[in-house]
Amino acid sequence: MVNLRKHLRLKPSILTSFLLLTVPVFFTIIAVTYFSNDSIARRSAVELLQRFRTDALENMEDDFNPLKSLIRSAAVLGEVEPGFYESDRCFRYFYSMLLHSPRIVSVYVGLEDGSFRQTRRVDAGVKIQDKLPPDDAKYAYRWVATKPGAGLVDHYQFLDANLKELGVSEQASTYDPRVRLWYQSARQAHATTISDPDIFAALGLIGFTVAAPFYVDGKLQGVAAIDITLDGLGAYLAQRKISPDSLSYILDSQGRVIAASDGSKTYANDDGRLELRHVSGLENELPAVAYASRPRGKEELYSLTFRGKQYLANLSTLPSEFGKKWQLFTISPVSDFTSEFQRNNDFLVMFGLLATALQILIIYFLTGVVSAPLERLAFKVEKIQELGTEQLPAIDSPVREIWTLSKAIDTLDAAVKSFAAFVPVGLVTQLLRSEQKLELGGHSRFLTIFFSDLEAFSTLSEQLPTQELLLRVSAYLELVTKTTNQEHGTIDKFIGDGVMAFWGAPALLDDHAWRSCVAALRIQRGMDALNERWASEDLKPLKVRIGIHSDAVLVGNIGSKERMSYTVMGDGVNVAARLEGVNKEYGTRICISHAVFKEAGERLCVRPIDEVTVKGRRSTIPIYELLGVYGADDPGLEPDERTLRLARLTRLAHEAMIHEDFALASRRYRDILNEFPDDPVASAMLGRLVQA
Repeated sequence: MVNLRKHLRLKPSILTSFLLLTVPVFFTIIAVTYFSNDSIARRSAVELLQRFRTDALENMEDDFNPLKSLIRSAAVLGEVEPGFYESDRCFRYFYSMLLHSPRIVSVYVGLEDGSFRQTRRVDAGVKIQDKLPPDDAKYAYRWVATKPGAGLVDHYQFLDANLKELGVSEQASTYDPRVRLWYQSARQAHATTISDPDIFAALGLIGFTVAAPFYVDGKLQGVAAIDITLDGLGAYLAQRKISPDSLSYILDSQGRVIAASDGSKTYANDDGRLELRHVSGLENELPAVAYASRPRGKEELYSLTFRGKQYLANLSTLPSEFGKKWQLFTISPVSDFTSEFQRNNDFLVMFGLLATALQILIIYFLTGVVSAPLERLAFKVEKIQELGTEQLPAIDSPVREIWTLSKAIDTLDAAVKSFAAFVPVGLVTQLLRSEQKLELGGHSRFLTIFFSDLEAFSTLSEQLPTQELLLRVSAYLELVTKTTNQEHGTIDKFIGDGVMAFWGAPALLDDHAWRSCVAALRIQRGMDALNERWASEDLKPLKVRIGIHSDAVLVGNIGSKERMSYTVMGDGVNVAARLEGVNKEYGTRICISHAVFKEAGERLCVRPIDEVTVKGRRSTIPIYELLGVYGADDPGLEPDERTLRLARLTRLAHEAMIHEDFALASRRYRDILNEFPDDPVASAMLGRLVQA
């Protein structure tokens, strides 16, 4: 008697767990207090906005300073290499600058002689010189210069992403860089400048220009410049939002909007004349209200209310070192910063309401503690019914009754697996599912019977040590057993080194003949692999002979009430056993009857051998050698071309035998031996013909 370990009883364990979980929940509700308020949220928001203002101004400077440094470097190059910008060498240099940032749309230089050179991005949908650029055009080299006989000409060379030329275009032009705003600003400032927003003449875009003049011997030679679109600046602001619903604007000194984080249109383009919208003229009314509410003469955070919602706003001027009197204007809803605190308040309100529902969840959880192991035990019982080979882990539980049931099921699993080792697996499965008792009796059924045996086993048993023989025979029997089970067959018995199996009982199989043939071929291939391993160990190979026959036989439980066996009986069993022995006479490995060929012939690759007699039968039985199968899930079982030819030649020779044309039959069997000198069937049949 197994001593049960001390485990909690089912009912007390549920009640105790419920109490232990419920009491702390109520204490938690009492202990939870309001830990956040609006003043803390506002203070946090103010600190965050102040930090954002400082960081944003610094980041804008950090982002624009490289652009100014880049264009200053271009100006220095013009000073140290005066002729550089007068040739096409500058185009690749401008291209390298263009790749510095996706916000840069063009890089160019204007010279005092009125010439102009530019490398720019190309928009496939925007016309250039009254026509669309070539397909795949990504960049363009542009230069404006005087052409003999044609005057001032604007040239374009279109390039793909790899700078491969796609086409050219040119037309007469009146473009003079010296009158453009960017050129005039840089000339007057004698330093790097950022222009006011303007329309780019070549690109048809709204933006501003970073420009730097360069001199040779104190004389102005030209101005190098970079164009940046306002749309790119708006994207810059959108990427640096302080909170999900905050708005950011860059304003000029008069409050006109240069860029907006919400993507709103900040300018109007009227026949080449740029008009920036004032912050009060945007479609969104909030910026106008916030701008009007700003404290005059001070740059500090302030609050406002708009349509019942509170906002924090700030207007800060960029440092004078930036070069433009631009302002950063930010507006953020207070709810963006207080929403988390508000959710906590709502949580505190809802927590008490959920306490009752939580008790129900606790009971549900405790039910799961009990049901989960029971479900695993039920799954284990199903696997036992299916005779699964995998070893399922033991199920433990703090509940006494479940633990006891788990131990009982483990014992049942071991007992059923032991039982299945001596009784056909199919029969055990059927008994487990149907809950029927084993009873004596049987019934007639058309089945396929299989016999296998080891060639020259008696001689081998005298030569090999007992332990070695046992291990090798066990490997062979394990191969036959696994393969038979894989093809849904039933192992009847082991007869020394022989195996008897059948297909079609206890479970019905429509393709029992074909499955038995597939199993036979798998066994032969498995034995070839075993023999290769044994050959590497200097051990003699084992050869298996197999006979297969389909017939109506008696199948059922035969024996006595004290001891019975599930087996098949009848003349068909004798025929299958005889076919296994026939292999010895013809040197074949797998011999099947005509009944098997009749059942699955279109899926089998066979060749006719002969007609043999069976003890107790008057008529002869046509027999065939199984060479392969068609349609199996293993391509290795399909016959190759050489095998198919052997089958065709043998059929021709056998046909001559059937028609008693022995001379033709002899000649055809000799032809087989000429092509297949080691063919045992042709040798055996030719020997019989010679004796006749």
